[in-house]
Amino acid sequence: MGIGVTSGEADAWSDRFEQGLNPFIEEFNASIGFDITLLHEDLDASIAHAHMLGDCGVITLQESKELEGGLEQIRDEFLEGKFNPNLTDEDVHFAVERRLINLLGNLGKKLHTGRSRNDQVGTDLRLWLRRKIDEIDIEIERLQKALFLKSESNLYTLIPGYTHLQRAQPISLAHHLLAYIEMLQRDRDRLQDTRRRVNHSPLGAAALAGTSVPIDRLKTASQLGFEKIYSNSLDAVSDRDFAVEFSGASALVMVHLSRLSEEIILWASEEFSFVRLTDRCATGSSLMPQKKNPDVPELVRGKSGRVFGHLQGLLTMMKGLPLAYNKDFQEDKEALFDVVHTLKTCLKAMSILIEEGLEFCPERLALAVASDFSNATDVADYLVQKGVPFREAYQLVGRLVKQCLSQGNLLRDLSLDQWKALHPSFEEDLLEKLTPVKVVSARISEGGTGFDRVEEQLQLWRSRLVLTTQ
Repeated sequence: MGIGVTSGEADAWSDRFEQGLNPFIEEFNASIGFDITLLHEDLDASIAHAHMLGDCGVITLQESKELEGGLEQIRDEFLEGKFNPNLTDEDVHFAVERRLINLLGNLGKKLHTGRSRNDQVGTDLRLWLRRKIDEIDIEIERLQKALFLKSESNLYTLIPGYTHLQRAQPISLAHHLLAYIEMLQRDRDRLQDTRRRVNHSPLGAAALAGTSVPIDRLKTASQLGFEKIYSNSLDAVSDRDFAVEFSGASALVMVHLSRLSEEIILWASEEFSFVRLTDRCATGSSLMPQKKNPDVPELVRGKSGRVFGHLQGLLTMMKGLPLAYNKDFQEDKEALFDVVHTLKTCLKAMSILIEEGLEFCPERLALAVASDFSNATDVADYLVQKGVPFREAYQLVGRLVKQCLSQGNLLRDLSLDQWKALHPSFEEDLLEKLTPVKVVSARISEGGTGFDRVEEQLQLWRSRLVLTTQ
């Protein structure tokens, strides 16, 4: 037998092969360099499989216990740094099986009864992703809590609201930040919905057609915490929808993080000066000593492209594959691993940024909301309450804004006599209603920025996020 993955004590291929792989093809074919990430999941699935084989009488209960013990020994060896698979193992599954045979002899060769690497890798990947979704949910909740605490302390802080990046209407800063909490909650809901579809067991589907060995797929599924099993063996080994769906949900999380990042970058600029970056989350320039750069949000904004790219890569990998298993599926792991890593690190970085990396500048924000025409809609609404048709009021205010701009005035600069000259419906109460605080207070519709409505949302999120009053 030639040198390659077909040599060694745990031969990978049957005696149909007479020669080993070309050394370059051996390296090209191997996935052990990255799928070792799935080692614990592979051991968990193998232990459940060995336990089931014993319960079903395929092997003896004693053999089952010895296999389980051998697999746990491999776990211990890995944790102690004594189990280090290499290229000749090809992948994590062969690495475990080879070591098991070294430990238990011929008994180790019985582990693979009634399964294939095809259903094995699908099981491992689902177990791993299920755990990672739970970890990501914790990170998203942390970011929500950080945003909530900023919201709670800024209910009465005002900030310009924008459309088309043009000042539109003043709003509560808390209302603005709560919008991101809502986005992140949708992200959590999507990921939990995805998790339900991740949590289906393909184990026992074997290569593609099931097995003649009298196994119990429901038993292994239950032991591994799966909600159900795949009902079609072809679909079981060839389904990667869950990987695409998770990447899609992750891409949306990154969209939301990138939008928040963009706003923070703008707010931290000299032109806005709505926030100050603390030294904890900002860097300087190697040339310009005055600079303080928003590296965290810029990196998050940039890293969104990695996740988008992996999603496109997975879709492209899947689009032309015939049933059932194909080697193309090896390309799902590095993409999925990087999506998880990128998403988790970006979430953690953004949480730290919100918690300790920025401070809002209330004086600058107050000046901003008092120095524009964002109360113009309220003038039109005032006339509507006096019985003036909205479109007529809208046109009148539009002409008034044009006049003020030509004269270098703001609406707040007009006297009551000037207002009355424009329309007899204007009364003295208009002047107070045009102040930014009154403008915001007036937005009383459900979901609006009125302080009472925002306080209702703060109370709701305080309860949902299990937070005590600060």
